[in-house]
Amino acid sequence: MDDYLKQTPYSDPGDLDTSSLPRAPGELACLVRNLIIHRGEGERFGHSVPEARLHHDAESRYVTEILRILRERGDAPLTERRAPKERFVGTCRDFSLLLCSLLRATGRPARLRCGFATYFVDGFHEDHWVTEYRTPEGRWRLADAQVHHGYDMPFDPMDVPRDRFLVAGKAWRACREGRVDPGDFGLSGVGRLRGLWFVWGNVVRDLAAVNGVELLPWDGWGPQFLGRVPLTEHERAAADAAGSRDDLARPYEDPRLAVPAEITSYTTYLGDRRVILAAR
Repeated sequence: MDDYLKQTPYSDPGDLDTSSLPRAPGELACLVRNLIIHRGEGERFGHSVPEARLHHDAESRYVTEILRILRERGDAPLTERRAPKERFVGTCRDFSLLLCSLLRATGRPARLRCGFATYFVDGFHEDHWVTEYRTPEGRWRLADAQVHHGYDMPFDPMDVPRDRFLVAGKAWRACREGRVDPGDFGLSGVGRLRGLWFVWGNVVRDLAAVNGVELLPWDGWGPQFLGRVPLTEHERAAADAAGSRDDLARPYEDPRLAVPAEITSYTTYLGDRRVILAAR
């Protein structure tokens, strides 16, 4: 568990003074919810997100970048709720990464999980990221900071039921066993961004996150990450092996799922970009 107390290059908050931060996971999630606005929820807050922020904020790969942007937009302490115009404009991954960072910084093991949520669109498994944290009793819980405040959820966002959020490996296994339709997994608003290839990409990203490489949701390193070529039997077999494991430690013994030092970020607004990742 010590590994999940350590910050990664992505979650490291740098010189952030954590002495005034709350220690309770729910309070930290509320803090995160008050610092970030999802780039698709401006209307919910009656706020028109500036185009530049819509395009650039969520490309911030590291918590230090998120905190830098927050400092530029307001000098209030991070513990104070911010107006939408002073928030970081991100995605579910950013809510989850910042919560993970603050949990680790305040002494609680935590990690990111990539998978699919069933609580946004009825009958569909929406691409999503959450934070997984360890309780003092040793149980791992899923926490969704994005929906912690302002969404009417039929469950505690600090203990998301495992059947309401499927980690990517379990989603892959269900698809491969024919228990679910792979076409019901992906982005509900974009018909072409769904299917078994999409689930496979999330398996790779979830494995990476559990092992300290918290990628952006659109990171990849080949046309298979975009569904432009069929998955090979080797790629399917590697995901089969990963999906059958509950303990995802040390997956990089299998080079078929290893994250290379240089990847492609298939960014939504800015086009494809080659990125050299920070060394662990």
